[in-house]
Amino acid sequence: MNTSRYHDLNTELRKRFGCRVQKISLDAGLTCPNRDGSVGVGGCIYCGERGSGTGLSRHYSITQQLERGKERLRSRYRARKFIAYFQSFSNTYGPLGQLKQLYQEALAVEDIVGLAVGTRPDCVSDSVLDLLAELNQQTCLWIEYGLQSVHDRTLALINRGHHLAAYLDAMDRTRSRGLEICVHVILGLPGEGKKEMLATARALANFDIQGIKIHLLYVIQGTTLANMYQRGVYRCLNRGEYVDIVCEFLALLPPQVVIHRLTGDPHPHELVAPEWALEKHANLQAIREALRSRDLWQGKHFSRQPPRDTGSL
Repeated sequence: MNTSRYHDLNTELRKRFGCRVQKISLDAGLTCPNRDGSVGVGGCIYCGERGSGTGLSRHYSITQQLERGKERLRSRYRARKFIAYFQSFSNTYGPLGQLKQLYQEALAVEDIVGLAVGTRPDCVSDSVLDLLAELNQQTCLWIEYGLQSVHDRTLALINRGHHLAAYLDAMDRTRSRGLEICVHVILGLPGEGKKEMLATARALANFDIQGIKIHLLYVIQGTTLANMYQRGVYRCLNRGEYVDIVCEFLALLPPQVVIHRLTGDPHPHELVAPEWALEKHANLQAIREALRSRDLWQGKHFSRQPPRDTGSL
């Protein structure tokens, strides 16, 4: 893969560890405050029953999930080391003792060289961040925060259950402990056009983040978004639109930020639309070709801006 026009995660991990490193997605059996009533119920409008998880069933232990994941990824990618990725739902949302046990179980598995902890910015207590900072002294570790957009009106529309201010607070407390952050954004959210999506890129370019995941909004069965799509009140981006926005998004980001992802991985049996979302290789190839043909690269249009109230965008 030609990644010379953006700073991709595989290259970064190979630089750190000297070999191929793959993430193993885990389901730790946790939930989300936007589902259990603490913040809201039903979750975000695009979130299915399994959340964002792509790991094995929560009926398997963390160790079992990792061992099975290692076997599969060694065969497919010839990977030698692995990152335990706590992906499904909010993986800092639980009793501190339970979280500590889960993280330590993962790190005890052979060839696990790091942790990636996916969560929401409104459920990271100082005690959890202190625990993660302690683990960060002994392993490679980063926190993945689902932000999705910097626009508060969008966050309200998608039933996110928090505002931009919650993310900014979590970011400050996380970085004050020396922890790396990977932020998630979604392109194609209801009510957002290209202008709003690129405004998110400009805002993120001035945040203290070390990584980013860019996702396509796709429609999953049984979600509020599926109902909106079927009623004709939501239209998915087509591939050309998505590729165009991704390229310009990358050009606005600082060159040192690690690009963890450029599109999503929907489950084929759950996907409603768009069908092209399943064509991951073709989508990545289209992005790479567009970057070359338009002579764009990560950081080409990056410029440090003075702080401003991004919540009012």
